[in-house]
Amino acid sequence: MSTGTLLAIIIPVVVVLALIAVASTLFIRHQRLKDRFGPEYDRTVEGADSRMDAERDLAARTKRHDSLDIKPLPSGARDRYAREWTSVQEEFVDRPEDAVHDADSLVVSLMHDRGYPTDDFDQQVKDLSVEHGRTLDHYRAAHEVNDLSTRHEATTEQLRGAMVHYRALFDELLTDGGGRRHARA
Repeated sequence: MSTGTLLAIIIPVVVVLALIAVASTLFIRHQRLKDRFGPEYDRTVEGADSRMDAERDLAARTKRHDSLDIKPLPSGARDRYAREWTSVQEEFVDRPEDAVHDADSLVVSLMHDRGYPTDDFDQQVKDLSVEHGRTLDHYRAAHEVNDLSTRHEATTEQLRGAMVHYRALFDELLTDGGGRRHARA
């Protein structure tokens, strides 16, 4: 066989193998991000110009999250937060709007004590998405009702729903302790 014939066979084989390797790497990255972020992966892809842009954003969130000092709560703090949540729930009966505002404040305080920055809601959501992507829709919905209630536009049913939504993230933040470390995406 001549050198030209060998090159004509080897070069396409090498190119195909390289394409398979790149495709496999991208697929694995895609699956890791999808598994890690859950529904937040799909939401981010829908809001981005392309899947690659969305995956870049999610990878950046992961990198930022990894630089944060997220820590579990000591048992005394967990007990205190649990008592405070019970108090907020009891408050709902007589003052539902106040209870929703207090639930929001309690969740933000819990996030802060765990090590999450709490200055900006959008950044909170991005930071939480890395380990709590499956409960973020609860947090968004509760936050939306909280905003409505500051203008006294939320119905009692919306306020009740907000408490349920806040509770979902609250429970996860309280009990998770940050121990769920995923493979790096």
